[in-house]
Amino acid sequence: MTQPVSYELNDGIATVTIHNGKANALGHEVFEGLNEALDRAEQDRAVVILAGQPGIFSGGYDLKEMQKGPKEAAALVTVGSRFTRRLAAFPLPVIAACGGHAIAKGAFILLSVDYRIGVEGPFKLGLNEVAIGMTMHHAGIEIARHRLAPAHFYRAVVNAEIYDPQGAVVAGFLDEVVAPEALMVRARERAAQLRALNLRAHRETKLKAKADYLALLDRCIEQDAEHLGLNG
Repeated sequence: MTQPVSYELNDGIATVTIHNGKANALGHEVFEGLNEALDRAEQDRAVVILAGQPGIFSGGYDLKEMQKGPKEAAALVTVGSRFTRRLAAFPLPVIAACGGHAIAKGAFILLSVDYRIGVEGPFKLGLNEVAIGMTMHHAGIEIARHRLAPAHFYRAVVNAEIYDPQGAVVAGFLDEVVAPEALMVRARERAAQLRALNLRAHRETKLKAKADYLALLDRCIEQDAEHLGLNG
């Protein structure tokens, strides 16, 4: 069976690709593969390009796993929050190559990396939790607050507004939009630019700039776990 996450290393750039069904759903196996890929990137001292499939970056958590029961859903959310926290503090630059839709947890991943490139087209990006009857968790609120433009934070989180790619740049989900055929070329170009930085200074500045946010995120993940009954 094909693994849902692949890893390819070229010239100090690691391309990590999620390929898990038409929605690129995020379940335990995918997060395990993503964490293993980040482990390898750290060992290789590689800048990371995190990509999905053409037309879909990710539609969010795997609904088959979320629907197993409240405990199972809560456990998956906790794993997902810890993964985005790892992305936020990753010691090497991470670029998201978003080739299409990015909804819910897919959009939270965009909010957690260093640079985000999307593609032109009729794609939807945003946080649909409130629209589908989910109260936003504490970690999700703070991830969004940290990266979204202030004028769009309420619209995206509380009103569950969904954006097209150009609107996603204005809101803060993306940094730039290119033609679909240019996505990976541009991602590799941006990765090479970031690789040319002093990576020690990049790592230390990232951690210094995000110190309060990361501490807050740790508290939120713990608070969410307690609220969902995973502690004790």
